[in-house]
Amino acid sequence: DSAETSPSVVFENIERCSPKCLQILLENISGLTVDADFTVELIPEINVAVATFIKSIDTKDFVEKCSQHKRVREFKMTARILESTQTIKAENLPDSISTDYLTVYFESVRNGGGPVSDVQLFPEENSAIITFSDHKGNT
Repeated sequence: DSAETSPSVVFENIERCSPKCLQILLENISGLTVDADFTVELIPEINVAVATFIKSIDTKDFVEKCSQHKRVREFKMTARILESTQTIKAENLPDSISTDYLTVYFESVRNGGGPVSDVQLFPEENSAIITFSDHKGNT
């Protein structure tokens, strides 16, 4: 079961906590180091950050620690494990990108990919929707 748990944790309602403050807070709670042990990606459009652990940890336990942490509660943030999905959206793609290139790129194990079942290209938005054959290949 723990092998199937996502290595990523979503933090919602992050507007009261600066990006640097969030990184330090997560280091304090996890005992790990940003960049070496985990990364933090901010998604300001939806007021969310995603921490992805490079070092193997019990993310369920980490989420529980976060939800009980005094500062997390003061900032009114919530934490939950990032659910697996079979579809992702790639944005800011170059004009010349092809569906074949995207398929090969997202199937690359080195890039954390897996078998791709479909790629829909949206040239007017410089984006694409990539659908994986199973949810294991889209970290």
